[in-house]
Amino acid sequence: MDASIKQRETLNGNGTTGRPAPALAVVTVAYNSASVLSGLLDSLSAGLEGIAEYEVIVVDNDSHDTSVEVALAHPIGARIIRTGRNGGYSAGINAAVATIAPAADLLVLNPDIRLQPGSIRNLYAGLRNSSGGVAVPQVRGEDGTVSKSIRREPSIVTAWSEALLGGTLAARAGLGEVVADPVPYQNGGAIEWATGAILLVSAEARRTVGDWDESFFLYSEEVDYLQRVRGAGFDVLYVPAAQAVHIGGDYHSSDFLTALMTANRIVYHRRRHGFLSSALFRSGIAVGEAIRLAVGSGHLSALRAALGLWRGR
Repeated sequence: MDASIKQRETLNGNGTTGRPAPALAVVTVAYNSASVLSGLLDSLSAGLEGIAEYEVIVVDNDSHDTSVEVALAHPIGARIIRTGRNGGYSAGINAAVATIAPAADLLVLNPDIRLQPGSIRNLYAGLRNSSGGVAVPQVRGEDGTVSKSIRREPSIVTAWSEALLGGTLAARAGLGEVVADPVPYQNGGAIEWATGAILLVSAEARRTVGDWDESFFLYSEEVDYLQRVRGAGFDVLYVPAAQAVHIGGDYHSSDFLTALMTANRIVYHRRRHGFLSSALFRSGIAVGEAIRLAVGSGHLSALRAALGLWRGR
């Protein structure tokens, strides 16, 4: 390994380069992400156009593929943090945050995000025009369609509406967790939360809210974090002028990830509500999955998780 590569790699998050702290830390957490990571890194220069000072940090959660080698070889000059374990998405973010300056804003990106040119400059414009603590962009699929990434806070109403009507009809009726109304996707503004594939967090909000909750290994960590952002008095803002493409969607093809997502939805709700509310929320999810058992094996995995029969972790 040559000297330039050694300078770019930090083992266990404890290394420093001695350079002035950048105003923005761009963080992605990799776990066997070699197939998508280079695409993200390729998109950063154009996506960060107009941002004068930034540092790119790739946190590797003990990948068994070539994720680290891909990051090291890329000309963007990412700093690498090898955690030595797969502690989950939140743990990866926290490992990076522990190495950045208190005054740095934080841009969290999934490895399968592709920034559009000038997107982060537009995201900053939205953040600075209000009391915003977090800004999220308009996310599009690979086919160019606008993803329904805005969400409502999970509740008994959202759980039972989705159980009885199905996710699509519940969203159209304004009762589900997914916001389907096209107006906020066009106009932007304050929202409750959005899927966490790309989040710009102000330094002030980051310092106030603290670390990401590592007990959410994967899924619901952004729900928890953005609820704490709102609870601290900051807005979460949707900025349609900022755009990114998200490849994503692994949980659709993985029974394990479907069950994990279901279990974490229930854990999140239980921590913020009483016994009766939590029981009604859990039963709504269980009924919805039971109704759809014939559709695919993922619904059985989700039902087992809702009933407390899943032992995936």
